Amino acid sequence: MKNGLVISDSGPIFSLAIIDKLEILNGLFDGIYIPKAVWEELTRDKTAGHYQRIVEYFEDKVKEISGFNELTFVMDYGESESVILYKELNADYLLIDDKKARNIAENFGIQCIGTIGILSIARDKGLIGQLKPLFEMFIKNKRYYSLKLLNPILKRHDEEEIEIR
Repeated sequence: MKNGLVISDSGPIFSLAIIDKLEILNGLFDGIYIPKAVWEELTRDKTAGHYQRIVEYFEDKVKEISGFNELTFVMDYGESESVILYKELNADYLLIDDKKARNIAENFGIQCIGTIGILSIARDKGLIGQLKPLFEMFIKNKRYYSLKLLNPILKRHDEEEIEIR
């Protein structure tokens, strides 16, 4: 059983693209969309190694918000359009990692999930194998997730924790 419709901000998409796991979104959700502002953020650097993966996966999943973006004074453009699109499409989840933006979205009653949560659920459902190699790829590629977040997830899945070096 899938979990409805998800709207995503750019951060989780960059992270999933770096570890080549965008396709797990298909296994977890009935649909995924991004607002135009997020598309612009994702496709800005055409030289990035993950650029083509992102374009191929998301080019037909871009939606324009119909309302006025009144949230740009409290969060960045992509995050604010993601919140608005979530409300306009009556989505089930907002995929977002930024702590400040996530707190604001949750204050609006939005159901948020982050990259690490997505990967943990995908692991539970057998869509991916071990998490530790993926988390290590995040660290190697400067995707900053706290070990205070990563290690309890690894422990929950009976995987070896990442040690600080």
